[in-house]
Amino acid sequence: MRGAVLHGPGDVRVEERADARIVLPTDAVIRLSATCVCGSDLWPYRGIEAVSGPSPMGHEYVGVVQEVGSEVRNVKPGQFVVGSFFASDNTCPICRAGYQSSCVQREPVGGLGAQAEYLRVPLADGTLVATPELPPDDLVPDLLAASDVLGTGWFGAVAAQVGPGKTVAVVGDGAVGLLAVLAARHFGAERIIAVSRHEPRQKLAAHYGATHIVTERGDEGVARIKDLTDGLGAHSVIEAVGTQESMMQAIRSTRAGGHVGYVGVAHGVELPGAELFFSHVHLHGGPAPVRRFLPELIDLICKREIDPGRVFDLALPLEQAADGYRAMDERRAIKVLLNP
Repeated sequence: MRGAVLHGPGDVRVEERADARIVLPTDAVIRLSATCVCGSDLWPYRGIEAVSGPSPMGHEYVGVVQEVGSEVRNVKPGQFVVGSFFASDNTCPICRAGYQSSCVQREPVGGLGAQAEYLRVPLADGTLVATPELPPDDLVPDLLAASDVLGTGWFGAVAAQVGPGKTVAVVGDGAVGLLAVLAARHFGAERIIAVSRHEPRQKLAAHYGATHIVTERGDEGVARIKDLTDGLGAHSVIEAVGTQESMMQAIRSTRAGGHVGYVGVAHGVELPGAELFFSHVHLHGGPAPVRRFLPELIDLICKREIDPGRVFDLALPLEQAADGYRAMDERRAIKVLLNP
């Protein structure tokens, strides 16, 4: 089968890989209907995360089940399924508490390479959720978004305790940040402040429910958010980047007693203990337990109540994956959908 492989910084190639197959009786093999490039894929692409040898890429996926192992009971061949970027059994105590991305048996799907024609999904019963029926083509991008960026933005809003009457700030205008805006609107936030310098992303943020746009970053961004909140800061702030600057902007933009939901993959982030101690700000986040939210998100998408697939502003054949990486690296695209 064909699949994207990262050979080193800036070097993505689509090449022949070993066919996906059942290895364990809890596995399923799916034929991918769509996959995509994630913002987190850019960390190794840019050389910020080390890559030791050729690495299959991709951890977001939807498709049709082709084959299941002998112990799989919840999904069957012919079903259209959505999975998360961590495989989980969905039965361990951690999963039952709603944190499937920390399942005691978790396995990162990224290591298996979802930017490909087929994918082996471990722990299929706990990882995959089937749609009620085969979806129409126009819903496939929306369902693909649920596999990671929508579920991650959703978790950011949950972790930040977004709710009716609250003011929410979203730091980061990538796909996760934009869909955190969508989630904040769904949860009834009164005001949603999107931090963005890029006009196309600002327009999409407004479409998803942003009521205010802040273009400043760092301390200037904090000051603007304070200006919009009577000097107090937002009730809820969602951090969707993962850098030192974005994390500190999120914390400093939050009012005393408020909540930060951080879902950007942290790189080089260090928290000043004394400042955090005196801020009275709650911090919660980490790898989103997407599996917790998939049934609800699939239902909302199938009812056409939300349209997360609009974050895909460039669609390419799988064979042009390298072009997709370049487009996202150069911020010419918010998120690239790949058609296997």
